[in-house]
Amino acid sequence: MGVFKIEGGIRLKGDITPQGAKNEALQILCAVLLTPEKVTINNIPDIIDINKLIKLLGNLGVKIQKNGPGSYDFQADEVNVDYLETEAFKKEGGALRGSIMIVGPLLARFGKGYIPKPGGDKIGRRRLDTHFEGFINLGAKFRYNREDHFYGVEATEGLVGTDMLLDEASVTGTANIVMAAVLAKGKTTVYNAACEPYLQQLCKMLNSMGANITGVGSNLLTIEGVKSLSGCTHRILPDMIEIGSWIGLAAMTRSEITIKNVSWDNLGLIPNTFRKLGITLERRGDDIYIPAHEDGYEVKTDIDGSILTIADAPWPGFTPDLLSIILVVATQAKGDVLIHQKMFESRLFFVDKLIDMGAKIMLCDPHRAVVMGHDFKSTLKATTMSSPDIRAGISLLIAALSAKGTSTIQNIEQIDRGYENIDSRLRAIGANIIREE
Repeated sequence: MGVFKIEGGIRLKGDITPQGAKNEALQILCAVLLTPEKVTINNIPDIIDINKLIKLLGNLGVKIQKNGPGSYDFQADEVNVDYLETEAFKKEGGALRGSIMIVGPLLARFGKGYIPKPGGDKIGRRRLDTHFEGFINLGAKFRYNREDHFYGVEATEGLVGTDMLLDEASVTGTANIVMAAVLAKGKTTVYNAACEPYLQQLCKMLNSMGANITGVGSNLLTIEGVKSLSGCTHRILPDMIEIGSWIGLAAMTRSEITIKNVSWDNLGLIPNTFRKLGITLERRGDDIYIPAHEDGYEVKTDIDGSILTIADAPWPGFTPDLLSIILVVATQAKGDVLIHQKMFESRLFFVDKLIDMGAKIMLCDPHRAVVMGHDFKSTLKATTMSSPDIRAGISLLIAALSAKGTSTIQNIEQIDRGYENIDSRLRAIGANIIREE
């Protein structure tokens, strides 16, 4: 396993361009299974989780051609559905949580879809009920092998449109149901649907392939089933989570950084949430400019003067993937912040590592932490730590870049799962970071 050696306390300066969005790419790549025609996808991030999914598609028989950096052609005209019942697939599919989204397209087009219990971040329970209840509502039969933790759905007579109310606004669950419903007979309505920009991108792509989806961007989607879909060309949005990470990095290291081509219109509450921490960021065209915060940044209290609370919520609320970044940035703010992680019960458990570095954090329970900022009067201390998941990993990396001394981060494969060539990109703006095997 690799490690990062980071010398902290260095001011960074320059431009950085966000990679393609990981969470969108996972959905879009699964959608290529819906048509036998060629699909071209651009701005695919070169990260572990995405490359695992591309490999899985290849093993299913999808023809894959790389056109250049981030650009691929996919053609699923000879899919080997029997591969789903092999031991190799059980191992491969279980290594990646995003693999769950191959089930909807396979069920819609081939009448069956199987998946082992998927892996991914250890951030608490991440139920799959929304996915499979949606498939059952569309007429699929469900089976589960408890011994092998293997899920299956079958619809030998095809899927039939229906009305459904999701029990939670699951992004991957909504994506899976939409991909199944586009080839179902008749009309499907999905209420309490997720409406993240990435889900909107999936719907726009499917419509360009011949699907009939309305209500895109709202929590009520209407899908008129069609008999088949054609090919298309699609470009993935910049990764909003990476954009938020770079905002946090600039503030914590008091660096002057410009984040290029961020697709401002798809950032939602992200810019204003960082502004609540006192961080200055400017819109320059489609770029974000963050000046060096020489005098630090001061937390804004609520209107009545009470402690600022930042909580996650389904879109258009604040994305849970950035709460770890907000938490670490708050450690050097002037003022106190209550971080409320509502959606996952184990995502705040990395704070002990920040406390070891000198941060003042009180973990109230698995969901809430109070951060008392240092206002840069006391720097964090370098230490050795391990990355438990993607977002905690990048937060610890930001902490290390701001700390005094040389830190070591172990288990950096977790960071590589979500961030493309992060060490070389950070070195390009002045960071002293070395990757060692």
